[in-house]
Amino acid sequence: MILPKVRDPRFVTIRRGGTLTDSDHHLLALWAASCAEHVLDLFESARPEDPRPRQAIEHARAWVRGEVNMTRARTAGGHAMGAARDLRGAARHAAYAAGQAGVVAHVAAHELGAAAYAIKAARAAAPEGEDEAAGRRECQWQRDQLPEEIRELVLDDQRLRNDICWSVFDC
Repeated sequence: MILPKVRDPRFVTIRRGGTLTDSDHHLLALWAASCAEHVLDLFESARPEDPRPRQAIEHARAWVRGEVNMTRARTAGGHAMGAARDLRGAARHAAYAAGQAGVVAHVAAHELGAAAYAIKAARAAAPEGEDEAAGRRECQWQRDQLPEEIRELVLDDQRLRNDICWSVFDC
């Protein structure tokens, strides 16, 4: 569970009654795609023949550029999550990160799902006893990638949803 029971209006677009601008929604999607792509090799090394997670990341970016509609990006995200289902560990989490990035076009609050699953992937790939440090490094790398325009929004979202995101944002 990565989404709160009550939707935060800061992650709902203005046209749907929230306060999120299209430009910030796009920045959230791009950041989520970067987070997922950073750990994508953990999936691709396990399943090099399966393009679905990479396609989800590409669709997220294509949505931002106006090249695909929300439905196509969301569908690609769902396919990436399907690629994760029969896997375990780092590869599974990396595929879920890509899937979450793909669905940001539909629900902006999935941006934190992409980040959280990427951190879980980094932890799972780390040598025994180094998982917490690897997770902190991944979390910090993600924060370093945050555009200034959405930085405070995402950091506050991490603080508010850390408990339902496996407490991965303690970095």
